[in-house]
Amino acid sequence: MTIQDQIQDYITSMPESKRSDIQELHNIILGLMPESKLWFLDGKNEEGKIVSNPNIGYGVYSIQYKDGTSKEFYQIGISANTTGISVYIMGIDDKKYLLQTYGEKIGKASVTGYCIRFKKLKDIHIDILKTAIKDRIEKFA
Repeated sequence: MTIQDQIQDYITSMPESKRSDIQELHNIILGLMPESKLWFLDGKNEEGKIVSNPNIGYGVYSIQYKDGTSKEFYQIGISANTTGISVYIMGIDDKKYLLQTYGEKIGKASVTGYCIRFKKLKDIHIDILKTAIKDRIEKFA
């Protein structure tokens, strides 16, 4: 099964209340990052135990560890959870940047160092979310 198939299966498996929002976010991010690598993380660890919600990821950035090793991970990710939707904006060193730059503008959302959480897409200003994603793609690439 391709990553695109896994992503579509994940999206179609959701209740309609989240399915349409996740599909719209997926389309928005693909529009902003049309050539990006796609990721699908099923939320399971090596033993098959569920350790997180499934994630759809877009783009690539390299995580540099203090021991000199590195690992590739996605730049932007989305995930449905029990309370709503999370958009992950990875690789920003300043953990206050997202909150200070977009926290008051984004709408009804919780903003942390790398995550914007909201209940429904209609609760936030989509243009501000797009700007935050473009900011990561351009400024922190």
